[in-house]
Amino acid sequence: MWVFILPSALNVYNLIIARAFYENSIPEELHEAATLDGSDEFRFFFTVAIPLSKAILSVIMLYYLVQHWNDFFTGLVFIRDYDKQPLQIVLRDILLSNTAFAGGAGGAGGTGGGYGQQFADQIKYGVIVVSTLPVIILYPFLQKYFEKGVMIGSVKG
Repeated sequence: MWVFILPSALNVYNLIIARAFYENSIPEELHEAATLDGSDEFRFFFTVAIPLSKAILSVIMLYYLVQHWNDFFTGLVFIRDYDKQPLQIVLRDILLSNTAFAGGAGGAGGTGGGYGQQFADQIKYGVIVVSTLPVIILYPFLQKYFEKGVMIGSVKG
């Protein structure tokens, strides 16, 4: 399972966005005040910087979530055991099998475009909805942070 985690553990684009956020949005005066109060770098980061960066962290989390959720190629190349394959591979197999089913099944007279095609199309659409549903459900909860965080790393203040 490390093949899913290690190659995408650090995304350079997200790192640049987070770095720009921390350089432009966290005032140096907060760091000085925390140092005068006896705080070291790690304590400042976890008690001051992280609570102030909910917007950028939620955006980066959403980017990683969508990246991992849509990644089927890694599982296709590296995972051979069918029981360990990710959901996207299973959904891809359903879509491919329904395409073959739609071509072979059909109505009377060998037209191939009867009920079999309609059934295959309905299964395809259902699979597409199932594959996008978790991200769609999660997005409204992160939308207020997402709107702020996308613009924070891109605009210089």
